[in-house]
Amino acid sequence: MERNNLYPIFLKTKNLNVLIVGGGFVAEEKLTFLLKSSPDAKVLMVSPLFREGTIELAKKGCVTLVEDVYQKKYLQGRHIVVATTDIPEVNVQVWKDCRAEAKLVNVADNPPYCDFYMGGIVTKGNVKVAISTNGKSPTTAKRLRQFFEDVIPENVDDLVKNLNEFRKTIKGDFEQKVETLNEFTKGLIEKK
Repeated sequence: MERNNLYPIFLKTKNLNVLIVGGGFVAEEKLTFLLKSSPDAKVLMVSPLFREGTIELAKKGCVTLVEDVYQKKYLQGRHIVVATTDIPEVNVQVWKDCRAEAKLVNVADNPPYCDFYMGGIVTKGNVKVAISTNGKSPTTAKRLRQFFEDVIPENVDDLVKNLNEFRKTIKGDFEQKVETLNEFTKGLIEKK
């Protein structure tokens, strides 16, 4: 069986600068996904034209829209780049420029040109679950996201907050604290 070797991380996008190249439907979809998960993300979008929905989204977040064609200068100060244009040569150029400057890049719908994928995300308060299909089937990731949204209880955040408070009261060294928390929480997954 093939294995997913991606390393999942959760980025503090309010501390990073994101560039989205493109202004069409896919760009709007990527922006929507990003702002839903990280409303405080700092985003620059570059495109000759933007969809009306993108313009409205930009007003709600920390999003700057620049009406221009892609130029390498837009990479300056950016940490993460997403290329979504409908011109393959532009997307490949974005990828090449990012490789030369050691920037993380995702060329939409083109896995060989991706350092990362934007998977399915489920957020319930402080709990966030990310789902990846290794870029093979975004639709499967979407369906799994819907499944987890249904099965993870709405009050899971209360549990997290209560466990955090309990954790603060535990005495002992790190290993003792971990052991106590593991013992206390194992009932969450044990079947009766």
